[in-house]
Amino acid sequence: MRLQVGSSSSDKDKVREFSEWILKVGDGLIGPPNDGEVSIVLPEEMLIMQNTEPISMIVRSTYPSLETHLGDTQYFQERAILAPTHDIVESVNDHVLALIPGEERIYLSSDEISEDEGNVGVRELYSSDVLNTIRCSGLPNHDLRLKVGDIVMLLRNIDQSSGLCNGTRLLVTNLESRVIRATVITGSKVGLKVHIPRITLTPSDVTKFPVKFERKQFPITVCFAMTINKSQGQ
Repeated sequence: MRLQVGSSSSDKDKVREFSEWILKVGDGLIGPPNDGEVSIVLPEEMLIMQNTEPISMIVRSTYPSLETHLGDTQYFQERAILAPTHDIVESVNDHVLALIPGEERIYLSSDEISEDEGNVGVRELYSSDVLNTIRCSGLPNHDLRLKVGDIVMLLRNIDQSSGLCNGTRLLVTNLESRVIRATVITGSKVGLKVHIPRITLTPSDVTKFPVKFERKQFPITVCFAMTINKSQGQ
């Protein structure tokens, strides 16, 4: 799904019509009478027609002339790609990251079993190498790949008075060893220049994992695309 903010009256009309259509789909008002399951016809303008490179096509459509807009906060405020799953989001973000010029920097996390993990012998079963492979929504990857010019999203509340809240989007301006410098592009502190440090994080839903573990990493993720759930409040 492509999401762009239009400024003209015709764009606003299209956004309103799309919003109304989505609500009708959710209420079961599109298509013939049904008992909760029905096939509907999607409007042609919402579709990416058969294409061998659908990710490339939707990126070009959502982020036209990307290289000429690097550093343009308004450009990135007005658009995003939404996807239903974390895996699709990662595929899209990896594609956009490859389009951005400049050197890529990889930040590796430090992962370990939490001190309050009570299972005997669990540290031998789950080495740091095993923990490094865990990838899930709401937690930065072990290998965080970034470039200057990236759009990233905060995954935790850091400093609410500075607008650094979970879900805030930022434009990366400098990549250093101990901090990442960025500019806030959403929320109440747009334009504020900030430093993002590494912090210790735990999965938001610990019940999904067999052990309790901690990951020390920058609390951000690349965010040219995001899950539909994470887009709420943007």
